[in-house]
Amino acid sequence: MSMTRIVGSEILDGLAADDPAARRSRRDLWRVHRVMGTRSIIRRALRGTTASVPDNRPLRVLELGAGDGSLMLGVARALAPTWPQVELTLLDRQDLVSLEIIENYARLGWTVLVQVVDALEWAAGTTGSLQKANGLARWDLIVANLFLHHFEDSQLAVLLNSITEKSYGFFACEPRRTWFSLAGSHLAGLIGAGAVTREDAVLSVHAGFRDKELSALWSADPDEWQVQEYSAGLFSHCLHAERVGRS
Repeated sequence: MSMTRIVGSEILDGLAADDPAARRSRRDLWRVHRVMGTRSIIRRALRGTTASVPDNRPLRVLELGAGDGSLMLGVARALAPTWPQVELTLLDRQDLVSLEIIENYARLGWTVLVQVVDALEWAAGTTGSLQKANGLARWDLIVANLFLHHFEDSQLAVLLNSITEKSYGFFACEPRRTWFSLAGSHLAGLIGAGAVTREDAVLSVHAGFRDKELSALWSADPDEWQVQEYSAGLFSHCLHAERVGRS
């Protein structure tokens, strides 16, 4: 029996950035990512992305719903030997990225721009400074992690359409909506997760994806994009799209 997708309001999204419960929940996410194998999943998906990027400029990457930037930092440390120059924009509706995080990126040769804006405003074209990546037409890559499941299908369609217009590639790693994942989410307390994370983990699975649900919302011309949607690890569901050519 399949699970109907239900998008609920997660507790963390309604907490102030400096709320102790929010800080605890963001720390919990490190444990959640380890269990889900998120960094390995993202790293494997992105390794070949630089192949079509010109040698005379850095790779331009935008992360939507970046949080405090720590997840992508873990990925950056693994990719830095083959991604020596990256201009990374971390977009989130809360200002969570610390100077320490930015300095850690700098040690890898990555420059970071923090943008505090709602992703749907970005998608709607109301954030002028982010419509282009450093004046260029498209981002080389847009990444989203445990982010798309926060949106209803109608909102997702708008967001994904904007991504197709503004990028050469896109990768998303989301919760997989299965009974097995749901059972796992109810055990989040076993990895030391606090009350906020324990409740949000269950809501995340209910709002997650399966089969080709994200592909169905990807409205770009199939002759212009190669799109893969697949399960990864025990609990994750991914969408990986690359533009054919760079016109």
